[in-house]
Amino acid sequence: MKRTLTRRSFLKVAGAGAAGTALLGASGCAPGGEPEMNVVLIIIDSLRKDHVGAYGNGWIKTPSLDALAKESLRFTRAYPESLPTICARRAIHTGIRTFPFKDRPSEQASAPVYGWLPIPPGQPTLAETLEAAGYQTMLVTDTYHQFRPPMDFSRGFDAYHWIRGQEKDPYKPPLSLSDKEMREHYLVYGEALKARQHLANIRDRKTEEDWFAPKVFLRATEFLEGASKREPFFLVVDSYDPHEPWDPPDEYTSLYDDPYDGPEPFTSLYGADDYLTERQLRRMRALYAGEVTMMDRWLGRFLGRARDLGIMENTLLVLLSDHGHALGEHGYTGKPHYALWPELTDIVFLIRHPGGKGAGGTSDHYASTHDVAPTVLGFLGVEPERPMDGEDLSVLFDGGKELEPRPHFTLGYSEFVWARDEGYAMFGRNSGTRARLYDLSADPKMDEDVAAAHPDVVRRMFDEYVLGDAGGALPTY
Repeated sequence: MKRTLTRRSFLKVAGAGAAGTALLGASGCAPGGEPEMNVVLIIIDSLRKDHVGAYGNGWIKTPSLDALAKESLRFTRAYPESLPTICARRAIHTGIRTFPFKDRPSEQASAPVYGWLPIPPGQPTLAETLEAAGYQTMLVTDTYHQFRPPMDFSRGFDAYHWIRGQEKDPYKPPLSLSDKEMREHYLVYGEALKARQHLANIRDRKTEEDWFAPKVFLRATEFLEGASKREPFFLVVDSYDPHEPWDPPDEYTSLYDDPYDGPEPFTSLYGADDYLTERQLRRMRALYAGEVTMMDRWLGRFLGRARDLGIMENTLLVLLSDHGHALGEHGYTGKPHYALWPELTDIVFLIRHPGGKGAGGTSDHYASTHDVAPTVLGFLGVEPERPMDGEDLSVLFDGGKELEPRPHFTLGYSEFVWARDEGYAMFGRNSGTRARLYDLSADPKMDEDVAAAHPDVVRRMFDEYVLGDAGGALPTY
């Protein structure tokens, strides 16, 4: 695992003419003359692509993401190779596909969903690889699943900070409210214990800085300020917001809703949305939108400080979400594994080159979570310990070069699979049953199932794409 300054990596950091000279001068050089290039990786949980202005949303306020997109290469067809939370992060941190979930069958059988397992000991993480190459490696996160035993997502990080208290993290003793008292204020859908735990965890809030997204980005800023004094570094900032529970300060929710005096739908069931009235569903969407805007505001403060420190001039920045969240579209809320419509599968994916290459541009390449690690290593010129499944997207910054096209893309979520190509998107069970098919040219939002009219297309996509990428039959546990 050595650092090498190849011609390609030199061109990445040097650029051309005076701009390249300025960049090299700003970053300084390590022994041997290699420019010190850093990496910041930002993971945003449950951020829907269609709730970001840069991706076409006209009513959600995301000025920080929109500004970042103008400085970045924006991927318009990005999807997680598997989901939900832990599955997506395994791919991000290793560059290895988690789907089709064939490893460790006995553990898979008892996992919450297929793939919800620790990173295998034999898979080097991106942090481990960069730590061995001499980088400071740091992680700040409130995504509590990562620090629950035996996940151990701190592998390879010199410094890490877990921010406790999200969702049902048993951080403090649950509140002793009766179900009646609880339902006067919150729609809890039979999950009163989860609600009590969340309310206990947040009861000491006083100012906006006490909310989770501010905590994450404020702590990440502290890490950034320290790291700037000893480059190169690799910093991962992993924000659980806008994941539910949604309870942003009123100033954010009021941007998207009229006054509301009912019990707050601050979380959702994973299933049909018929448990909500139209007013409650509208409120839920406003709470989620408010959480997105709050997260965006504190992301902006973090990025502003990075600019003040001069770090953005010699730092590759990658930002992506792991999946979305359904809010009544197609009749479902939450993240049901059988509801693989765009509100769940389509993710934000931005890469900001320190030299400004690709700024404001777009790519329709099928980009994914398992492309993050090879992209970072490719940009830095660091050789991975072993081959990765993902692609090095940094070649898109090399003089107009193009990646070999992916003719299709597949993903897995529990016992359901999803596939798409230029014409159609399909999802259904691992067995090939319960398949839905959508004509993307006529129906990009995937509203009209045409599987019955095109069984040949369904079969072809399942056999050639899903089983082909899985290397044969899919497991059932």
